[in-house]
Amino acid sequence: MIRLKVWGPRALFSRPEMKVERVSYDVITPSAARGVLEAIHWKPQMAWRIERLHVLNPIRFESLRRNEVGSKIPAGKVASAMRAGRTEGLALHVDEDRQQRAATLLKDVAYVIEARIELTATGRADPAESVQKHLEIARRRMAKGQYFHHPYLGTREFACDFALVEGAAPAPHESLAGERDLGWMALEVGYLPGMKASFFRAKMRHGVIEVPSASDESVVG
Repeated sequence: MIRLKVWGPRALFSRPEMKVERVSYDVITPSAARGVLEAIHWKPQMAWRIERLHVLNPIRFESLRRNEVGSKIPAGKVASAMRAGRTEGLALHVDEDRQQRAATLLKDVAYVIEARIELTATGRADPAESVQKHLEIARRRMAKGQYFHHPYLGTREFACDFALVEGAAPAPHESLAGERDLGWMALEVGYLPGMKASFFRAKMRHGVIEVPSASDESVVG
């Protein structure tokens, strides 16, 4: 088991039901937490399994207008260019396609991610791979502040700091006492064709959210 503290001045964990303006979940999502860990250590032979999320700071929102690109290059066009070995027509001109959109963000956030490592089918087939090996590599990288790309909180513009937690997680702010139903939250988000999103009913008890496995009967999607 690994505990990693992450924090930053802003975060945006977008709700998928909001199609135009971005609105953040109240807290970090399991998929965003997994992204933070994979930015620090990831190999095809392993996968991060989020067990628990600790919310440390009061939940506070702020509104901000952000510049975004209004369109994207169609996947079919990219596939055609790859087959042809040519890249003409794939460019997006940001100055011509910029849009300003309102976003509801989280401010002054801090979390502790509790996670473990599982071997994938590739890792289980290789005798040289082990969970302990990857845990030790991850701990060393976290302790030294190393990463493959800078971890971020939901979107790349909101980079975060991180530190390995030895021992128990810090106590949450007093405003997080009691139980709070956070509603349906994304557990897995599918970005490729054929992939599905899954959701679970997130409940926070004294700042702690228990994250079910994808096979749990309470998970839908």
